[in-house]
Amino acid sequence: MTNAVYAAGAVCWRYIDGKLMVLVIHRTRYGDVTIPKGKVDPGETLPQTAVREIKEETGLTVALGVPVGISSYPLASGREKIVHYWAAEVSDKAVASSTFLPNGEVAALEWVSVKKARGYLSYPPDVEILENFQRLVDDGVTSTFALIALRHGKATSPGSWDGPDATRPLTERGVRQAAEDALSLQAWHPRKIVTSPAVRCVATVAPLAAASGIVPKHAPGISQDSYEEGTASVREVVGKRVRSMKSAVLCSHGPVLPEILREIALATGTAMGSYVRESAALETGGFSVVHLSATNPSSGIIAIETHSPRV
Repeated sequence: MTNAVYAAGAVCWRYIDGKLMVLVIHRTRYGDVTIPKGKVDPGETLPQTAVREIKEETGLTVALGVPVGISSYPLASGREKIVHYWAAEVSDKAVASSTFLPNGEVAALEWVSVKKARGYLSYPPDVEILENFQRLVDDGVTSTFALIALRHGKATSPGSWDGPDATRPLTERGVRQAAEDALSLQAWHPRKIVTSPAVRCVATVAPLAAASGIVPKHAPGISQDSYEEGTASVREVVGKRVRSMKSAVLCSHGPVLPEILREIALATGTAMGSYVRESAALETGGFSVVHLSATNPSSGIIAIETHSPRV
């Protein structure tokens, strides 16, 4: 629906004295209790909005975790509001660094149990999102990390390039895709950037590297050249990232991405369902976020979300 109002937010959670608590906000203007969220600003992506709104409303800096649902409801104007939610673990450092003060938008923040939040929240759609989050709690997979499979941006076509395939550069559209990807990918706070050494891949992660301060690691084992030569070492590259249990971006090529997703599934004991294969069928500049448990490795893939390029 092109006339819809889009928004994004998160169920923020942490442990306090050994008990899992979630964050609710008491809004000043409406006198209600809700989950942190807000409308997408022009040019923003949904993940970018979720992180920004949480920071603005609560003072907390968070990394997104598993998606926990989408709510939609009619506004007084007759337009539909569509809100995308993620789970977001809040670190002690983030709490200590928060500069929140009561203001014209948010009167108070409160950490409460999931049970208490059910009775607190003012709107049924919020309760449904909380129930989705509760399923993660019940399954013991609230704490997660993300392996992000990124396809390089649009590159100069092989037919119009005289040099080696690995030296093909991004087109102007590919450069724009790389810049937008950087804005979205920061929402998961990747700790590592691993890329094929092909120019089109290195250029795709350059904006993210500049924004995050992470120096990309070149991995010939996930390059298209090594794949076509039969010398690829996708299992080795993916296995290292799974074992590290830290969020990472792996930038590669269309033919290699199915192998990357397959190896993530194998490394986590996940059945190769169609959803895993479909998540590898990315357009140039697209990416899939594979969520894995940071505390229960045998639980396999918790969720996969796929993001298509807007440019």
